[in-house]
Amino acid sequence: MADRKPIESWLTDMDGVLIHEGVPIPGADAFIKKLRESGRPFLVLTNNSIYTPRDLHARLRRMGLDVPIDNIWTSALATAKFLDDQRPNGSAYVIGEAGLTTALHDIGYVLTDHEPDYVVLGETRTYSFEAMTKAVRLINDGARFICTNPDETGPSAEGPLPATGAVAALITKATGKQPYFAGKPNPLMMRTGLNTLGAHSESSAMIGDRMDTDVLAGMEAGMQTFLVLTGLTLPEQVEHFPYRPSKVVDSIADLVDLV
Repeated sequence: MADRKPIESWLTDMDGVLIHEGVPIPGADAFIKKLRESGRPFLVLTNNSIYTPRDLHARLRRMGLDVPIDNIWTSALATAKFLDDQRPNGSAYVIGEAGLTTALHDIGYVLTDHEPDYVVLGETRTYSFEAMTKAVRLINDGARFICTNPDETGPSAEGPLPATGAVAALITKATGKQPYFAGKPNPLMMRTGLNTLGAHSESSAMIGDRMDTDVLAGMEAGMQTFLVLTGLTLPEQVEHFPYRPSKVVDSIADLVDLV
């Protein structure tokens, strides 16, 4: 890290870094406050495509974390940006919630089940067999298969839930077609986020709690990476991976003084 440029911009994961099961992690409020006071560009990232940035802003604010709407970057927004670049004003059959459908509406996409350009799969708590069957048939008829993120499970109060990656595997098995994942660990999500900030990877850092998504995506995007131990990764698991973060810290509280 000695040879790296000073950190001018920050990207941070949300779950496991700033909040855990709906409760702010100690130091998160101080970190966000310091970022806002410093004027440094920053984004709070999430692979969850269910909520719009406005929804997430309201949820975080109720927890005492005041993150402006424009500083929230989701896999749904990254997916929409990718599709807008690839095929402007296209059409899509969407399995997902408001976070995804709103992002696609905002780029001028038509949501339809009649000969869509894409089938776009995102997060939802109500995956239906009927919707998955329609997705399979549309992909077999030529629609391109896009997913917001590869996470196979998601958290809930009752335990893990099947998530986008698990449902994508079902559709792949039925069609023989692999999806393109726009969210982490695809560095595309980081690069589009950095472009949104007008930031450069050499002077930016990514904070996350997962080696296989946050650290991997940040590293492949050319950023410094900080792994916090308040989420899914245990200290002894770090050595199991063939790559390392720039630094491992106990929590977001340890990074406040770096802003």
